[in-house]
Amino acid sequence: MAKRKVLIIDDERLVRWALAQKLAGWGYEVVEAETGLDGLNALAAEGPDLVLLDMNLPDARGTDVLGDLRKNWPELPVVMITAFGVIEDAVTAMRRGAYDFITKPVDDAKLQSTLAHALEAASLKKRIAAYREIERTKSAGVAIVAETSAMRQVLDVVKRLAESEASIILLQGESGTGKDLLAQTLHLWSRQSEAPFLAINCSAIPASLLESELFGYEKGAFTDARQQKKGLVELADEGTLFLDEIGTLDPALQAKLLRFLETNSFRRIGGLRDIEVDLRVIAATNQDLEELGREGRFRKDLFYRLNVCPVYLPTLAERRDDILPLARHFIAIYNRKFGKSIRGLAPEAERMFVRYDWPGNVRELKNAIERAMIFEDGDVIAAERVPIRTCPQAPAEAAPPLGEGMSLPEAEKRMLVRALEQAGGNKSRAARLLGISRDTLRYRLAKLGDEARRKP
Repeated sequence: MAKRKVLIIDDERLVRWALAQKLAGWGYEVVEAETGLDGLNALAAEGPDLVLLDMNLPDARGTDVLGDLRKNWPELPVVMITAFGVIEDAVTAMRRGAYDFITKPVDDAKLQSTLAHALEAASLKKRIAAYREIERTKSAGVAIVAETSAMRQVLDVVKRLAESEASIILLQGESGTGKDLLAQTLHLWSRQSEAPFLAINCSAIPASLLESELFGYEKGAFTDARQQKKGLVELADEGTLFLDEIGTLDPALQAKLLRFLETNSFRRIGGLRDIEVDLRVIAATNQDLEELGREGRFRKDLFYRLNVCPVYLPTLAERRDDILPLARHFIAIYNRKFGKSIRGLAPEAERMFVRYDWPGNVRELKNAIERAMIFEDGDVIAAERVPIRTCPQAPAEAAPPLGEGMSLPEAEKRMLVRALEQAGGNKSRAARLLGISRDTLRYRLAKLGDEARRKP
């Protein structure tokens, strides 16, 4: 966990020194400023967690500095320092948003207690905001439907990981399978559930900007860096950081991410010191990172670091018993959103849904329900309301039959070929269809190839 940083704004040098010594002894990082203007500049440059603000400064009243501070840092806790007996100033400061005040000469016990309570109150506000975001997400339809054994097994693994001390988790699965939802569930079930959950899509931001989004920057680090900015890694301290589409990460940034994962520390762009944090990193990808590693597009050492606790999300075609429960789940959501009372799918529409392969997975199903409900005026969704892309597909070509007297290697070869065809040549998916590991599939293919070459 990063040290809490306190900015002391006081024109008395001896007072600043004494406060700084006490705070450093209590484990705080301290920044000092002599005037109100210097204090506001230090706020922008240093990003403190709390401010100790003297009521009387050479260039301004402390209450005026407090008003300027509140415009840009409305949630930052501020503790005022005032002369003994000047209660009117303290009341004014409280009305303008100060957390509390202490009087000179400063009582050590009172100061230590006030700082701890102010920081805890600020942390509590963040937790409440995170909880509200979770509730908002849940009300928007974020829920996991798990009728099939495949998804129940996934949730069992997720629950164990959420309750563990695992700091890095990798979610793998095709686009639309719900990796973002599973990441939120991991956070919700974890000890970090009341702390921030911050997410970023690595493919949605140019590589030149992604580093500053992740790690932040110092004032003056580049032309437009007019003030210090904390990155998502720092803001997610004590919580969870979700890195979606990790396979698209720029090679140079892969090295910096690996260093962070190895050390739990980083430097802002332009920074000179390491900042330590304590958070869980959840990465997600719809790509085969191991294959990207062999192609030189993804660092192998980063893949091995991410792959400590992998979780695979099955496609919707691999969990067909979840199709209708998911449809009912989304119908309930859109009934609330559209003010309708649709009871479900008509029998023919149900058959269409079950027979369809859903290449876009859960996301495609959700979109299909939304569109159908927009146009449906009855109490069930009729087949003709179902978007054309969800019409039944032509049945897949039947697997080659086993012939009498067929050898075991030949039967095995047919199964492997059929799985590869069904998976579109993707070895990882073919292995999952067969219930074996990717390495086993490669071994069997290589063995069958060697046997074929040995035949006269």
